[in-house]
Amino acid sequence: MAADPVPTFTQRPNELAPSMQATEPNPDSKPRPPSLLARADRRRRAALENVFGRRMRAIERQLCRPGALPADGIYSILVIRPNHRLGNTVLISPLLSELEALFPGAEIDILASGGAAQVLFSTRFQTHRVETLARRMPRHPLHTLRLLREVCKRDYDLAIDASMDSNMGRLILGRSKAAHKVSFPLEGSTNPDLAPYREACPAHFALRNVHLLRTASGRRSAHDWPRLNVELSPAELARGREALVHVLGDPVSRPGFVLGVFANATADKRYPGNWWSEFMQSLGASHPDIAVIDVLADHGRSQLPGESHPFYSRDLRKLGSVLAAMDAFISADCGVMHLASAVDVPTLGLFSRDNSDKYAPYGGHNLAVDTHGGVTAQEAARQAAQWLGHLRSGESWPTEARA
Repeated sequence: MAADPVPTFTQRPNELAPSMQATEPNPDSKPRPPSLLARADRRRRAALENVFGRRMRAIERQLCRPGALPADGIYSILVIRPNHRLGNTVLISPLLSELEALFPGAEIDILASGGAAQVLFSTRFQTHRVETLARRMPRHPLHTLRLLREVCKRDYDLAIDASMDSNMGRLILGRSKAAHKVSFPLEGSTNPDLAPYREACPAHFALRNVHLLRTASGRRSAHDWPRLNVELSPAELARGREALVHVLGDPVSRPGFVLGVFANATADKRYPGNWWSEFMQSLGASHPDIAVIDVLADHGRSQLPGESHPFYSRDLRKLGSVLAAMDAFISADCGVMHLASAVDVPTLGLFSRDNSDKYAPYGGHNLAVDTHGGVTAQEAARQAAQWLGHLRSGESWPTEARA
């Protein structure tokens, strides 16, 4: 099966104005050292590999060979993604869409962590149940063991480990009673039969599991690459439009262009307050007539300087419905950025790390702006201003695939 072209989500520098062209990294800047969390995660994975390495290799022998997943007889499916982060949860929605298209008569169970998957995916027509592990599983050993025992004793026609190189997901997959088990082979695997799973695998995390399923089945759905989606209902979308009008303070006339901004993120993905001040001042000079919605983080405090209209909700579907009513959305790389992309609002993501190829909001009019190479807040704002100019003029947005 020929590899599908990766969807477009980045700009062609040679087709844009100089202010939008890719900025060369500063040759004097030193590479960013791995964060403490990244180093701790590598140590944790190495420790698990030492303890469970033999078991992991045994599970690899259970995996479905590429092209061997049958088109018929798949009616009960388990998707395994034990990760509590909002972004990683939203990023499995293309896999769910692909499963629904390939197996329209099947029902799907999802094993997740935290509460996001339950809120976002339980209303999908083919979702049977969403099982939720505790966000911090070691603190809840009895609940974790009880739930895993319950899930692993069920009979499934297909189980998918929807996270590349996840030790937890691989162990659950190995314990499951599934007729067909699909997962990426271990990094450095010497099994040539499984090599196609990693060959031509898209860099973007949202597409890797779609590639995994298509490689296992030897076929694909009618569409190219599924978009991120959380399937808001017409009623939810209508309530979101109504709420946005009231947030703007004028229930009679809505402003001509509404831009949402989310100024929060985790760890070194978060931009400081002075950065946002310079960014918003420069952006406002180019587009002084737009109305800005300050989407507040979970702590409920504004992190955005200047005049704006705050909006706060811990309910992900309510938040998504209001985001869907906006004309555009700007955010640092975080779960709310992916949620905005999943409700189909044009989204610009700001990336302080060198990983936009894996996490950029893709497709449509979405754009990733990399700032890790020395791009200033003013330069990032100029790129955002030109992006907004394209959206407001109705021009098509020039994009290219990023491998």
